[in-house]
Amino acid sequence: MIIGTAGHIDHGKTSLVKALTGIDTDRLKEEKRRGITLELGFAHLTLDDGTMAGVVDVPGHERFVKAMAAGAGGVDLAVLVVAADEGVMPQTREHLDICRLLGVRAGVIALTKSDLLGELGPEWRALVEADLTALVAGTFLEGAPVVPCSSRTGEGLDALKAALTRAAAALPRRPAEGPTFLPVDRVFTIKGFGTVVTGTLLSGAVAVEDAVSLLPGQAGPFRVRGVQVHGQAEPKVEAGQRAAVNVSGVEPEALHRGMVLVRSGELPDTRMLDVELTLLPAAEAPLPRRRKLLLHLGTAQVEATVALLDVERLEPGETALAQLRLDAPVGALVGQRFILRGSRALPGRGATVAGGRILSITPPRRRRGGAEVVAPLLEADPAGQVAWLLRQAGYRGLTQQELFGRSGLGPRVLTRTLELLGTRGGALLVDRERRLYLSGEVFEGLRGRALALLAAFHEREPLREGLPREELRQRLSSELDARIFQRVTQALVDAGKVELDKEVVRLKGRGRTLSLGDEAARARLAAELSAAGLAPPTLNELAQKLQLPGPRLQELLKVMALEGTVVRVSEELCFDAGALATLRERLVAHLREKKEITTQAFKEMVGQTRKFVIPLSEYFDREKVTLRVGEKRVLRRG
Repeated sequence: MIIGTAGHIDHGKTSLVKALTGIDTDRLKEEKRRGITLELGFAHLTLDDGTMAGVVDVPGHERFVKAMAAGAGGVDLAVLVVAADEGVMPQTREHLDICRLLGVRAGVIALTKSDLLGELGPEWRALVEADLTALVAGTFLEGAPVVPCSSRTGEGLDALKAALTRAAAALPRRPAEGPTFLPVDRVFTIKGFGTVVTGTLLSGAVAVEDAVSLLPGQAGPFRVRGVQVHGQAEPKVEAGQRAAVNVSGVEPEALHRGMVLVRSGELPDTRMLDVELTLLPAAEAPLPRRRKLLLHLGTAQVEATVALLDVERLEPGETALAQLRLDAPVGALVGQRFILRGSRALPGRGATVAGGRILSITPPRRRRGGAEVVAPLLEADPAGQVAWLLRQAGYRGLTQQELFGRSGLGPRVLTRTLELLGTRGGALLVDRERRLYLSGEVFEGLRGRALALLAAFHEREPLREGLPREELRQRLSSELDARIFQRVTQALVDAGKVELDKEVVRLKGRGRTLSLGDEAARARLAAELSAAGLAPPTLNELAQKLQLPGPRLQELLKVMALEGTVVRVSEELCFDAGALATLRERLVAHLREKKEITTQAFKEMVGQTRKFVIPLSEYFDREKVTLRVGEKRVLRRG
C-alpha cells in the first residue's frame, strides 16, 4: 500500500509525514535551507491493523509538479493536505486533478495547522470546509473524512492514522501476477554493492537473481543482486510496495529518473501509445485535433503530440480515443494512467489539462478510422484483448511472453485465454518451441493470399511447374516467419488445395502440363540448339525454322531454362547449356594459366563472330566469372 501526500506549497505535507512516521523526507540541503520540498521524499508508516504502508511526500510548488506527478503515479491512497489558515489554493486543485487523472481511488483530507483554528474563529473553519466540499464534489474524495490535525501539537494524528487504516483496508491489492513494472525515481550507488534504483512497483514482482532491463535504452539483461523494502533486505518485492533494487552490470551514469525496471524480454519501449483521454472540465478551451503537450507517465516526462482519433476537437470534461506520439521512447504498461500538461497554467489550478489511461503500447501510426480499430479495447474481456493484440501483430505474430507484457494479464489468465481462443480458432500456436501465436483471422488471410498468388502465377506462366517456395514466402511477406509459412502451406496441402514438389508449390492439378505436341517441339528445339553449339539461331530464326509461334517458343525456352538445358545469354540468343559449360571450363582454365584474355583471344576460343562473342563475354561478366579491365578480362576472385 502506497500513501501519497498532495497539496499546496507550505501547507505542512512534509511536517505531517514526519509527525506520523518519525522520518524527515526532506533529504536535500537545499530543501532544509529553503524549508520547502523540491524532490520526492519517502517514508514508511505502520497502520493500526499492522499493514506497512510506503509514504511518498511530494513537492507542492508549481515549478515541481513534474516531481509530484512522478510520485502520484504509484499512489493507492492520497492524503490531501490543506492548511487551516489558507484553505484551498491553486496547487490544491491541480494536485487533486492529477490524482484523479492518475486513477487514485481513495483518500483522506488532512486539515493541517488545526492549532490555529481557535484564533481564526468558527466562521473561518466553516468557510474552509465549504470550500473543501465544493472542491471534492464528484471526485474520489467526495465524502472522505476531513481530519483536523497539527504536526506541532500532535492533535488529530491518531484520528488521521485511523482514517487512513479504514480507507486502506477497503482497497484491492495491486496485480502481483502482472508484468514487472517499476518506474525509477532515484538512482545512486552504495559502496561495495554498486548501482541501486528505487521506485514504487506498480505491477508484478522483483526477486533476487531476476534478469531485468531498464527502459528505454538499457536492455541488459542485468542481474538483481538484492532487494530492500523500507531498509530491510527481502528475497522478493511485490506490486504496491516501494523498493530499492541493487542491479549489477550497469553503471549509474547510464540510468536516470523516468526509466522503468522490467523483467528482461517482457516489455518493449515505445514512442507510440493508444489511449483513452479526458480533458479536464476546467480547461479554458477544447483540445484541437493535434496538440503538443508534456506527458507525465510514471516518473518519465516527455514531449508528446496528442492526435485525436476521428474527432475534430475534445470539449472540456469529455473523453475520447487518441494516440500519443512521443519525442523520445518510454517504458509503458497497458492500463497505466498518465497526465498531460500545457505551457500555461489554468486560472487558479496549474497547467495540468488532461489525462487518461493507456490502451495499447506499441501501435502503428493511426490514421482516420483509427478509433474503430482501438475502440474494442475499451470493453474487451481477456479473450477479446488477446485476439485484438494478435490481429494487430499481423503476420509477425506474438510469443506468449510478448502477449503477457502487452496485455498485462496474469500468467494463468493468459494461458486459459489462449487455450480458449485456440478451441475457437482465434489463436494458433505456430511454433511450440518459442510459444509463438498467430491470429486465426490472419492465418486464414494468409491462406487466401497464398491461393490467389498461386492462381495468378499459373495464369501468367502456364508451362512452369510451379512457384518456388521461397518466392511464394517473399511475395506473401519478406518478414513472414519460415515456420508460419510452413504451417500455411501444410494447411493448404491438408485441405487438398495445393501440392508440394520438392521446393515448388502449385495449385492441385495445375502447373506445367505439356501436350504431346509441346514435347515434340521441345525435343526439336533442344536438338537445334545442341547442334548449333556456340552459334545458335536468334529467336526469330528459331521460330521460323521450327514453325513455332513466338509466345509458344518463349514458353518452351522458359521451361527449358528452368530445367537447366538451355541458358538465355541475351534478348535474342539462347545457348545449349552443355556447350556453354564447356566454354566456361576452357575460359577459366585459360585465365588460371595466362591470368588474362584479350577480346581477340576470346574470339578465337569461341571460334565465332562478334555477333556471338560480345554477348558471351558480357554474360561471363554478369555471372562474375570474369572482370573487365580495360580491353582485357581477368578471372574474378572467388
